[in-house]
Amino acid sequence: MDEEQKLREDADEKLINGAFQHLLDSYLASRHRKKVDIITKAFNFARQAHKGVRRLSGEPYILHPIAVAQIACEEVGLGSTSICAALLHDVVEDTDYTTEDIENIFGPKIAQIVDGLTKISGGIFGEQASAQAEIFKKLLLTMSDDIRVILIKICDRLHNMRTLESQPANKQYKIAGETLYIYAPLSNRLGLYKIKSELENLSFQYEHPDEYNSIKKKLASTEASRRELFDQFTAPIEESLRQMGVKYEIKERVKTPFSIWNKMQNKHVTFDEVYDILAVRIIFTPDKREEEINECFNIYVAISKIYKSHPDRLRDWLSHPKANGYQALHVTLMSKQGRWIEVQIRSDRMDEIAEQGFAAHWKYKDGMEKEFTEDESELNEWLRTIKEILDDPQPDAMDFLDAIKLNLFASEIFVFTPKGEIKTMPTGCTALDFAFSIHTFLGSHCIGAKVNHKLVPLSHKLNSGDQVEILTSKAQHVQASWINFVSTAKARAKIQAILRRNGREIQKRGEDILNDFLKKNELENTPTVADKLAAFHEERSRESFFQALGEKTILLGEKDIDELQGKNTDENKKGWRRLVPFLGKKAKKEDTTQEFFVVPEKFNRKKPIFINDDNIGQYKFRHCCHPIPGDDILGFIDNKHRIEIHKRDCPVANKLKTSYGNRILDAKWDMHKRLFFDATIHIEGIDRMGMVMDISSVISSQMNVNIHKFTITSEEGVFNGDIEIRVHDREDVKTIIDQLKTINDLQEATQIM
Repeated sequence: MDEEQKLREDADEKLINGAFQHLLDSYLASRHRKKVDIITKAFNFARQAHKGVRRLSGEPYILHPIAVAQIACEEVGLGSTSICAALLHDVVEDTDYTTEDIENIFGPKIAQIVDGLTKISGGIFGEQASAQAEIFKKLLLTMSDDIRVILIKICDRLHNMRTLESQPANKQYKIAGETLYIYAPLSNRLGLYKIKSELENLSFQYEHPDEYNSIKKKLASTEASRRELFDQFTAPIEESLRQMGVKYEIKERVKTPFSIWNKMQNKHVTFDEVYDILAVRIIFTPDKREEEINECFNIYVAISKIYKSHPDRLRDWLSHPKANGYQALHVTLMSKQGRWIEVQIRSDRMDEIAEQGFAAHWKYKDGMEKEFTEDESELNEWLRTIKEILDDPQPDAMDFLDAIKLNLFASEIFVFTPKGEIKTMPTGCTALDFAFSIHTFLGSHCIGAKVNHKLVPLSHKLNSGDQVEILTSKAQHVQASWINFVSTAKARAKIQAILRRNGREIQKRGEDILNDFLKKNELENTPTVADKLAAFHEERSRESFFQALGEKTILLGEKDIDELQGKNTDENKKGWRRLVPFLGKKAKKEDTTQEFFVVPEKFNRKKPIFINDDNIGQYKFRHCCHPIPGDDILGFIDNKHRIEIHKRDCPVANKLKTSYGNRILDAKWDMHKRLFFDATIHIEGIDRMGMVMDISSVISSQMNVNIHKFTITSEEGVFNGDIEIRVHDREDVKTIIDQLKTINDLQEATQIM
């Protein structure tokens, strides 16, 4: 062994021992039973199993399981069973050891969790990592056996996100996309608010690095003024709390870059217009645990005497905690500087549950590590709903993920049954959602409801505190239109399942049409024939193709025969040529039609594709997000091996990253302001004489930009309108918006899709 290799091994040894010692120190400082022996045994076993293996970053692989165990212990508050499972979580998947070996050495409980983690792994960074919807189904099924499986999986994902730098860009987009789509909302649902925020922020950092860095810089530059505001605002509150004799701590909570960016996108505001960047958190330790809710209200009354509170922004999650266990009292107060500031009041117990979520509940039982039992009714209600969806899964993975996300993201309202029982429902739910939440039969035959003793239709949206009685009729049957107004995952899944059963007859009719067509043209009917024709007509599955045939929205003809006989050569594929979504300065009509680029078999997916003025016509630009030069984009290889271009934050792209991650490509612009693209700017303001002329003057005369379409409406002295223009890139749009904002009485100018 040469000197250099020995030095490296010694450095690795020191690094590994240091990381494990840090883990042990964190565990010994926790409230859990001190089972150091089994943790050390798991560490030595995992270290031996992963010996000689390194991560892409170059560090020894064992540092990853140690880091996951560290997160599980320190940030989620789990005990020895979970720490051992985290240390061993990759052993079965990556080495020759089996689940039986783990059971023989560490017992059935640790083996069961490791087995659950192995089943849902599927190689997160591997080429096979793309059936994420299927992996997610397994994950949810396993979760209902032992919630620790999903908690450790979230720790694993968090460490992977923290070390994402070593991955190629296309993998970064895939992993960041599925993190934002699945793991962040799942963390939120399990009450892991801190982890949820970090997952969102890390995803944002990799998908939109420029926006992330811009917001980070702005947060840094405004830190001094924020600190001053915090000190001035909290000084009289602290004085009041001291007089009351409360043991307290006051913290500032600053919005994350992701959350600021999200607000900027949704509300169409600039960084300076996001007013709730700062919030104040009062965390107190009650003398008696049973007095903590009263103490929250006492503090609220005291600070309301100092500052005026906003009447519509009092949020009471004390008596009825959120489904993820979150408890607090939120109040918004007007500071002396004329700024609304949110104050969150909670006890130390509530704060720990808010930070560490579901796992923290057990710390307040008797300080010992507990088995995860069935006493968390809200969580189990949610898991039951998930299981019902899994029992009748949609054939389409995308629909399945959408259904689950409806449950993950929902915030809650409280609704009463006719007998006065409370049911937790998602905000925005309808009377029909409520009917399906009680029983499928009730939902299927629902004709209306009585809300607070008044008759309402199925689509009536419920509010917190409503008392709801469902009305049914045996003559009523599920309607396809119901899917348009239900908002819960359970209702949607049940309606789709019933409609699918009804749709099977139409599919059977479609199959018969295909059989007759093939027999008539003396062609053999095989499963690949239907798949080939489904792809030819751009249907996502064989079932949807049969459905379209049965509904006669697809008619079979000569082109289908050519496709089956392989006669659709490049010459015959003129039907697939199309006009590209941009205009050259002096482009002739025939120059704007171009063949799509088809991805060859040995295409290097790790390298970025560059879109320039000459090859832009070879890529498909979908209308879901309308990307133009300057947008953060990615490529997606479709079923015909052509490349679609999407914005990285496009909702369709988010689903693609989650379900077809290995088809994602890094894409970059290399444009030189030769082509024009369509963009729409929305404007609002105070109406006055000459406003239209001023707007036209800024765009046409000052900016020398062609207005394609201009619509404007005015009502009661306020106008709003849309301007469709032709621009070279996103920079042009920003310059035009900045110029429009200089016009007197024009209050708002934002780009829309």
